[in-house]
Amino acid sequence: MSSTRFRLAGATLALLLTATVGCSAGEGVDVDGGNAAGAGGVLNAAIGGEPDQLDPHKTSAYYSFQVLENVFDTLVEPDANLEMQPSLATEWTTSDDQLTWTFTLREGVKFSDGTPLTAEDVVYSYNRIINEKLNTAYKFGTVKSVTASNPTTVVITLTAPTPNLLANLGGFKGVAIVQKANVESGEITTKPIGSGPFALSGYTSGDNIQLVRNDNYWGERPKLDGVRFTFVSDPTVALQNLRGNEVHWTDNLPPQQVPALRDGDEPKVESVPSTDYWYLALNQGRKPYDDVNVRRAIAFALDREAITKAAKFGLATVNQTAIPQNSAFYYEYAPYSHDPNQARQLLDQAGVSDLTMDLMVTSEYPETVTAAQVIASQLEGIGVNVKIRTLDFAQWLDEQGNGNFDSFMLGWLGNIDPDEFYYAQHHSGGTFNFHKYRNPAVDQMLDRARTETDQGARKQQYEQVAKQIVDDASYIYLYNPDVAQGWSKQVTGYQVRTDRAIRFRDVALTR
Repeated sequence: MSSTRFRLAGATLALLLTATVGCSAGEGVDVDGGNAAGAGGVLNAAIGGEPDQLDPHKTSAYYSFQVLENVFDTLVEPDANLEMQPSLATEWTTSDDQLTWTFTLREGVKFSDGTPLTAEDVVYSYNRIINEKLNTAYKFGTVKSVTASNPTTVVITLTAPTPNLLANLGGFKGVAIVQKANVESGEITTKPIGSGPFALSGYTSGDNIQLVRNDNYWGERPKLDGVRFTFVSDPTVALQNLRGNEVHWTDNLPPQQVPALRDGDEPKVESVPSTDYWYLALNQGRKPYDDVNVRRAIAFALDREAITKAAKFGLATVNQTAIPQNSAFYYEYAPYSHDPNQARQLLDQAGVSDLTMDLMVTSEYPETVTAAQVIASQLEGIGVNVKIRTLDFAQWLDEQGNGNFDSFMLGWLGNIDPDEFYYAQHHSGGTFNFHKYRNPAVDQMLDRARTETDQGARKQQYEQVAKQIVDDASYIYLYNPDVAQGWSKQVTGYQVRTDRAIRFRDVALTR
């Protein structure tokens, strides 16, 4: 996850949503009259932090994508079962050699400012990601060219069969179709223009982002007039606001209260296993973490059950690999029992004693702070003195990008294909390989697996990848969390998703 911090406010913009929709935030109105201006109401959503910026091709922060999920479209998109379905593309064909994919675009699609979205916009968006080597460039590693044969046809040619191409093009809004003029003006970072069900209408830095219904949306018209995302870092406050009807929806719930909340009627709280994983990374560009014995010592010293209990209160599954148990690509492999004696022996083999380790966490993801305290206590038992460094997320990202850390804890969210769990993080040329892991054998396996068309063989190859990464302790995996979200009785039509995508296009507010 890397990005730069976005900060732009404006009282004028902050007022725009209310002026546009003609009703106050939080006002429940007649759902059946949703086609009339001002009839749907504005949904107040409390999220745990502020987006670092709003350019979908440059941010990788979850807080950004909570908003952008409702602003942008992709060529295809995952349904509730994470199967790819039509979105901007209505259909597609593949050549016999699987090297040419032809996509037919939906006719009449417009950006929220009323300008048409054509095949040239798709070409521009993908080439921007590729040529500028942006965050998701690794998803286009086998793309030879992207062309528009006419305004509604996009042709993608590949250098090798790519079985996960649809997941690459639609897995999340980091591969959204953007407007060239919006990018070239630079306004995409502050005033993004997409073709999704809502359009950005205001931003009050440090407080909220406001969306208004996009009346140019190609799909079924949203029932809501708008959505206000308010930044509430304290989950206890977010829950109080939900109970007090100051907000209608939040995913920032105190984890220790979720089991009881699920059994209650108000607010409605649901949780599902996610496709996420959380992990500890050690900087292999620094000594002594370049020594696999040191990394394995840390892995043996950790009691994952205790870490997960403290950080998630049971809302997670301990795991030593990345892919969760609900995936067809799950690989059961857990070589690191909680064994401090084994950890001390490995440190002795590495000639390491009296080690002090910097552990970088961020206050905008409180579970990293809680987990770090447990990790520090456990590593103290093997003679490792952990210095916890708690930063705001913008500074955290900068420090990660500059390699200024001994270790850090964070998560990867919303993965679908196994390539997304491993390639960018563990290939030596991976975009997100900030911890500088290098293993030529893993590079070769990752390159081969992403072009393997036999699903059985592909699964075996990713199992080999997972085993080697775990044996090398490239990441020290901790757990796969659940997704827990809550909403008031006023909210109907909302669905908790395993990929954590927050979609309000089908949601309505009742009185």
